[in-house]
Amino acid sequence: MVGVFDRYIGIDYSGAQTPDASLKGLRVYAASPTSEPVEVPPPPSPRKYWSRQEVAEWLLEQLNGERRVLVGIDHGFSFPLKYFQKHNLPLDWPLFLEDFLLFWPTDREYVLSIRQGYRGDYKGRSGNSKWRRLTEVRVGAKSVFHFDVPGSVATATHAGLPWLLHIREHAKKDVHFWPFDGWEIPPNTSVIAEAYPALCSHNFPREGRTSDQHDAYSLAAWMRQCDWNGSLIEYFEPNLLPEEREVAEIEGWILGVR
Repeated sequence: MVGVFDRYIGIDYSGAQTPDASLKGLRVYAASPTSEPVEVPPPPSPRKYWSRQEVAEWLLEQLNGERRVLVGIDHGFSFPLKYFQKHNLPLDWPLFLEDFLLFWPTDREYVLSIRQGYRGDYKGRSGNSKWRRLTEVRVGAKSVFHFDVPGSVATATHAGLPWLLHIREHAKKDVHFWPFDGWEIPPNTSVIAEAYPALCSHNFPREGRTSDQHDAYSLAAWMRQCDWNGSLIEYFEPNLLPEEREVAEIEGWILGVR
């Protein structure tokens, strides 16, 4: 079966330190229809690893090119519906990103410095670690507000959301942020989706990679595999009731959770 994408990019994200810091835990792997995933090194510089800012700018280059790209990023793309209700926010994902940035300027600051009250206004847009999105409940993942515990994506999520807005605002070509821009993927359009390495990393041998490397590798390999065996279309249309689908269009959904 023939796939529809020309490149598959898996990103194991990190919310540590500042947006321009070199982060060992931030890893990028890319594959093509004819090649297995390989690690993508950061731009040449004295620093050894990617920064979040560099990843965002590099992704813009990939998305603005001629190839149709599928990007899977390991952090939450939105918050639980209870967050929107608590803060009286419209059920609009782009507006959510803009509003979040006003209180959590993590495109310039440490997540921790905002949480400790030195920057931003975390109390103005706080959440509860007991709140979970429907997709997190379905797959058994932790809340995007559950900080400081093993396996948490809370810090990465709070650090990554402003860069989704940055990409959305600066992409020169149409980029489909799934499922917020719709469940169905338009022809000849690149896609950015939330991904969860725990769903697929056990399917691929480790082969000497660190856990961060293997998570990014597995996302790229899994998306490539699913595109070519035809199952990716099914994952873009998870089995949801109409009312669940409405919630997921605001909270987001993890690609691969049926």
